[in-house]
Amino acid sequence: EAAQWYQKAAQGGAASVQSNLGMLYLTGQGLTRDFAQAVYWSRKAAEQGDVAAQNNLALCLKEGLGVEKNPQEALSWFRKAAEAGNANAQSSLGSMYSSGTGTPQDFAEAVRWLRKAADQGDLVAQINLGLLFQNGQGVAQDYAKAAELYQKPAAAGNSTAQMNLGMLYRNGLGVPQDYPQALNWIRKAAEAGVPSAQVNLGMMLQNGQGGPQDFAQALAWYLRAAESGS
Repeated sequence: EAAQWYQKAAQGGAASVQSNLGMLYLTGQGLTRDFAQAVYWSRKAAEQGDVAAQNNLALCLKEGLGVEKNPQEALSWFRKAAEAGNANAQSSLGSMYSSGTGTPQDFAEAVRWLRKAADQGDLVAQINLGLLFQNGQGVAQDYAKAAELYQKPAAAGNSTAQMNLGMLYRNGLGVPQDYPQALNWIRKAAEAGVPSAQVNLGMMLQNGQGGPQDFAQALAWYLRAAESGS
């Protein structure tokens, strides 16, 4: 019923209504998911300056949802939304600069935009910014800052952050070496299905790092990793 109301109201040209209708089509809430319609309504709202619509349109263009993939145009719309303060757009824009998608690779620009999103609490941005600090890309290498950035997404259940944080604790990079902490985070990532975490968990159990030596469990984790192709 809400979708029908939005459909009628969107015909009137109100950007906020068009933006909401585009989001409903994008997520399939209250109506049949339709990426082409999501692009249609998001574009109408985006062209009127609606920031959420600009972000959603950029997402569709980047992923090829309901429209042919166009990373360059996606970058342009992400930038508009990012400059208006949208954390999701800032995160996506930073990731595109980091990977060189739709633009030449530029780690300094990636850091700039990911930092803005991370400061707003965007968990994906915190992980990606942590990786740049860990690798010294676009910023001086800083394992302690990387560990700090991984904490919140790891606690929220992100397996990439859990794996990265666990390895920092295991190797004593940026944090004091702490095998029990390492085992805790690497186990969480392994249980989430990360093959590299499963291998490292097996190694820690085999060597008795962070807990009792357990060859049977080590073998079990090696087998799970092997089944995943690692």
